Amino acid sequence: MDLLNQIFIEPFVLIADIPDLFVQTLWEGFVSGILYALIALGFVLIFKASGVFNFAQGIMVVFAALALVSLHTKFGVPAWIALLMAIGIMGLLAIGIERIVLRPLVGQPDAILLMATIGLTLFLQGAGDTIFGGEPQSMITEQLGLPTGATDWEILGGRVTFQHIDVAAIVIAGLMVAGLALFFSKTRIGRALRAVADDHQAALSVGISLNQIWVIVWFAAGIVALVTGIMWGARSDVSFALEVIALKALAVLILGGFTSIPGAIVGGLIIGIGEKVFEVYWGGIFGGGVEAWFAYVLALIFLLFRPQGLFGEKIIERV
Repeated sequence: MDLLNQIFIEPFVLIADIPDLFVQTLWEGFVSGILYALIALGFVLIFKASGVFNFAQGIMVVFAALALVSLHTKFGVPAWIALLMAIGIMGLLAIGIERIVLRPLVGQPDAILLMATIGLTLFLQGAGDTIFGGEPQSMITEQLGLPTGATDWEILGGRVTFQHIDVAAIVIAGLMVAGLALFFSKTRIGRALRAVADDHQAALSVGISLNQIWVIVWFAAGIVALVTGIMWGARSDVSFALEVIALKALAVLILGGFTSIPGAIVGGLIIGIGEKVFEVYWGGIFGGGVEAWFAYVLALIFLLFRPQGLFGEKIIERV
């Protein structure tokens, strides 16, 4: 009876007694979910255009953030110039990946391409550690003009704290998603990307260069990784520990679907809000630490009952 009480009664009594805590938990989960969705967005962009599951997207977040911070703190480059240089580094990385990794492996099985991105992960981790150092670094939030501090609002008889950097993260994420949507729907390159995503062979038949498209997509994923790294780094230190957080984007993809941008957003929000709420109100049953495994358990449930995800294409096996 005590267990049933802890599951079905006590959490809802706590929500009714301290509603401002529930609002605070929802807000923090919403922000985390948006950042998870941004990481997953990089996966989706690459998978749609090339069919490659980019296991290296998580380390790209760390690599981009470390490049930005190190250019400013270790090499004395002004913050905004360091930002432009970091974007340039991700562009060069995209060209290098297309030339060295993707082009020689055209036509190879998906498993080979996956192993290539795992190798790319290890390479970027070693290169980042050698070039930028492995110690945690503080994000240059103020130097980039990002807001700091917090604002307290009286909500439902209590106080809810809104970190300014969290608000900025949501605004920037919204602008990025809107910009990508306009890019895909309104520009010639964007329409070519959509054509490649729909049918590679048909795109080739009308003269669309897959090599060029792959560079653009990996560059776009690199920019998404840089923005995500800045926002995560502003909430905590920039270090290779962020890669573990980025792995939750895999669970986001399983929930939302590997080819759906709306799915990445919805999946990120479900996991971000779900893990925070579950940690606060049901975490005591498991002794805490729910945030470490909640996303993966939820992803496993989806794999069992809806493997294509909420927005993914239905899997049809032909025999």
